[in-house]
Amino acid sequence: MEMIMVLGSLNLFSLKFKRALITGATGHLGTDMSQALAEAGATVILNGRNKDNLLKLHNKLKNNGLVSEISCFDITKATEIIEFCNKEHEKPIDIIVNNAYHGGAGTIEYSSLAQFRESYETGIVAVQNLVQSLLPNLRHAVVLHGGASVINIASMYGMVSPDLSIYDNPEVSNPPFYGAVKAALIQWTRYAACEFGKEKIRFNTISPGPFPNNSAIKNTKFIQKLTNKVPMKRIGKPYELGGPLVFLASEASSFVNGANIVVDGGWTIK
Repeated sequence: MEMIMVLGSLNLFSLKFKRALITGATGHLGTDMSQALAEAGATVILNGRNKDNLLKLHNKLKNNGLVSEISCFDITKATEIIEFCNKEHEKPIDIIVNNAYHGGAGTIEYSSLAQFRESYETGIVAVQNLVQSLLPNLRHAVVLHGGASVINIASMYGMVSPDLSIYDNPEVSNPPFYGAVKAALIQWTRYAACEFGKEKIRFNTISPGPFPNNSAIKNTKFIQKLTNKVPMKRIGKPYELGGPLVFLASEASSFVNGANIVVDGGWTIK
């Protein structure tokens, strides 16, 4: 007989005893997502390329009674991934959050092949390499805790094209390679969900909508243009990604696999 679990009988959203790796941990969205994982009980492995920024976030979490580790390496460099995996040998990694991205602005006419390559190296090639390399750790987590979860941070621009009319010039426009990479990430995630679902390793994406960084927020005219396109008539706040992230990382989403959770205030429904 299968055990029947009532939602209220277990803390399904708890990440206690879980280890979670997040790339791009100190970025605009990564900081709040790292905190959300830690607040849910996970030991968070903070990844990034700037050790000082990682240390600041680690200390912030520590001062709030939360647990984290620092792992400073470049996910686009295979040798550094191997070095990280050697350190993590025989340790479970229950959750991977692929959040890192690097690329500038531009349009098809005003962008370079170097920008395309850099974007793909960070946003899709590194994801493939990191997940492939950490499969033993994910499988170890399945043995110990009954499952593992990989959450890839995509974007609404992996689903729809940006409205180029809201940008003043190509130098600040959301670029074609960003949406192309995020669309590829959504599709890669679906493939992974099919390949590894039978092993109890779930793969899902979160597609944030308008979450402008602190620099963009200072441009009130631009923010108003963004706001006008959102049915909720406001932009997103980074902490609002915490709920969907913890949901996908936890047993609360135990039968959610291959999904794309859109957090955009309704932007893409119009």
